[in-house]
Amino acid sequence: MKKVKVQVNDSIQKGYYYLVEPVGKNFHADFRPELTPAEMLELGVFGGKYMTDCRDEFPESWFKKAKLSPQRKNPKLNFFGVNASQDLSIWKKKGWIHPDDPRGWFQWYCRYYMGRRLPLEDERQIKRWKGIRRHWSAVKKNCPQGNLECRSKQRQALLHWAYDSRKI
Repeated sequence: MKKVKVQVNDSIQKGYYYLVEPVGKNFHADFRPELTPAEMLELGVFGGKYMTDCRDEFPESWFKKAKLSPQRKNPKLNFFGVNASQDLSIWKKKGWIHPDDPRGWFQWYCRYYMGRRLPLEDERQIKRWKGIRRHWSAVKKNCPQGNLECRSKQRQALLHWAYDSRKI
């Protein structure tokens, strides 16, 4: 695949990066997300606020059915109707933010899905993604199968990490 330059110009970041893999293909062997970014946005994640000023960077199709809230986060837009996010300031304080993706894991995932590769950062984020799997186990252990009201905050958090917690 020929490298494709992507220009970034939003309220948090300006610059560019390159796509080097086809969209949605050639993921690391240990990284098998259950939801695409478009599916996540359609289900309702991050209170609808997360991607409102950087839409030009991603395919328009991702936003056709997305549940967005341009003014402020609205947890009612989340699939499970609960707030399962920490503020960006906490993410920064804990060292979870990389300069290439100042919005965090989901921004990294969107760019990775589109075909960007940053080997060291990809390894770090995939390790974080795998660590979230413990919440899947907790929901499965403590909730009757199919009871989507059980542990809704953990289920919403799993959606934020591309795990389809509706299937537990």
